[in-house]
This record gives sequence, C-alpha cells and structure tokens, in this order.
Amino acid sequence: MNSKNPSQDLAHIRGLMDRSTRFISLSGLSGVVAGIAALGGGALARFHINEALSPEADPLTYDGPGSAMPLDDLRSILIMDAMLVLVIALVGAFWFTSRRSRRTGQHLWDASAQRLMIQMLVPLGAGGLFCLALFHYGLPGLVAPATLIFYGLALFNAGKFTLDEVRWLGLCELALGLVSLLWLEAGLLFWAIGFGVMHILYGGVMYIRYERDNHRP
Repeated sequence: MNSKNPSQDLAHIRGLMDRSTRFISLSGLSGVVAGIAALGGGALARFHINEALSPEADPLTYDGPGSAMPLDDLRSILIMDAMLVLVIALVGAFWFTSRRSRRTGQHLWDASAQRLMIQMLVPLGAGGLFCLALFHYGLPGLVAPATLIFYGLALFNAGKFTLDEVRWLGLCELALGLVSLLWLEAGLLFWAIGFGVMHILYGGVMYIRYERDNHRP
C-alpha cells in the first residue's frame, strides 16, 4: 500500500471492504440480455393470447366467448414461454457475470454472492409458487402483476448485498406490479416494461458506469 497517496489507499481499502461484504461483479450486459429475452417472450405471449382469446375475455380469468384454445393449453404455453425467458436470462447472467468476476478478481461464488442468492431466492421461490397457484385456481390475469411484485421485493431485499442501483430497480419493478393490479388489461404490457425495458435501461446504465472503461483496449 502506498502511504504517500492517502486517497488511493482509502479507495483500495474501500474496494476490499466492498468485495468482502457485497457482490459487486454483476454485469450490466446480463441485464440487457434478460431484457431482450423478456421483450421477445412478452411478444410471443401476446401473440398466443390474441390467437386464443376473444376480445371480450375476462382479463382476470381469461374466460370468454369464442375462445379458440382451451384455457389449460394456453396456460401451459404461457408457462413454457416464461420458463424459456428465465433460462435465457439465467444463462446470460452466468456468462457475463462470470466474465466480469474474472476481471474484478472477485470469485463468482464467494460468501457475498451466496448471501445475495439467499436474499433473492426466498421471495422469488415464494413468488413462483404463488404464481403457479394463481394458474391452478384460474386467475392468470394476476400472474404478471405478481411476478413484478415478488421480483421487485427480491431485488430490494438483495440490494444491500450488491450494487445500490439494484434496490432502485427493485422499487421500480414493485411499483409497476402494484399499478398493473389496477389495470389487468395491460398486465402483459407492464410485465414487458418491467422485465424488458427496465432491465435494458438498467443494464445499459450499469455497463456505462462500471464496465465500459474496462472493455477499452
């Protein structure tokens, strides 16, 4: 440590403390990939909903006259669509975050990463089971708001173990979910904004703020 430059010494100490208590290697590019996948999944879901349901269908239960597809089949398609988006997002997150971890010198699965995952998995696990119950009881219109709400809670809960911006993203997702509860007809639109647009904006900001300089030759 260079004692002739106290400001650099303090910055070095602060960086070491952050690495020991917070997982700071999250990649903004993984957020961009997740956002693009969510927009594609949302567009595919909207296509299937428009093909299967009549304009008079109930936005809460999807019941209505003239449905072209059994509701159970539509729900299965929507679940598979969501699972595909999740897999793409997870693969992108693992790839870009592991690459950034090597650059920052932080292990991908250290104690801070484990604390981060635990804080996220509890609300996400509860939210996933809750959404499956909504499908089971014939209330698919509440799934989009519920996923936004539980995801927002998970990000806010985990924000203290990673970059501060994650907590703000969580609050935005939570707000979108609560608003979409009052406008079920636009639930899929709010879902696409939350998981698609917000992730792309967040990922772009994070890349510019923390990663762009490290990618320059």
